[in-house]
Amino acid sequence: MMATTHAAVGLLLALPLTVLAPELAPAAALAAMIGGIFPDLDLVAGIHRRTLHFPDYYWLGAVPALAAAALAPGTATVAAAWFLLSAAVHSVSDVFGAGTEARPWERTSAEAVYLHSRSRWIAPRYWVRYDGAPEDYLLTVCLLAPGLVTFGPTVRRVALALIAVGGAYTLVRKHLPAVEERLL
Repeated sequence: MMATTHAAVGLLLALPLTVLAPELAPAAALAAMIGGIFPDLDLVAGIHRRTLHFPDYYWLGAVPALAAAALAPGTATVAAAWFLLSAAVHSVSDVFGAGTEARPWERTSAEAVYLHSRSRWIAPRYWVRYDGAPEDYLLTVCLLAPGLVTFGPTVRRVALALIAVGGAYTLVRKHLPAVEERLL
């Protein structure tokens, strides 16, 4: 799935705070969107879906961080908790997409995300055919929609930017491997 889809999931995870703690909801939303994107930074930091993806270990930080946010709600505790929660959900949800290959629509990889605790790769499920697929973009838009009407202008602007970036990526996604081959 696209980083924008993972950010959209993060925004959706913060939605309950608009009722439970509205003053903390924007911080949670922004941190969750960043947390949703964070694991994909391993595209430049190392082996994608292995270096910063931890479908097992992010939960070891997210659960205590959520407890800390519940016991001592504040901007910092809530932001940290929702960042980790979103990164954990991102890492797990990559299993539902394609593999790590450059052309995932060809389905040549059996590696969706690395499970560090078992020292093995988990196979892709292809519920979302590949990152940047039209259904991936539709998922981004649908997941961001509640936040567009619920949050204030800052979160709304970020969500709209994610919709624009996701749309642009969807339009060029299938051309990127050829461009990369020409450049490298």
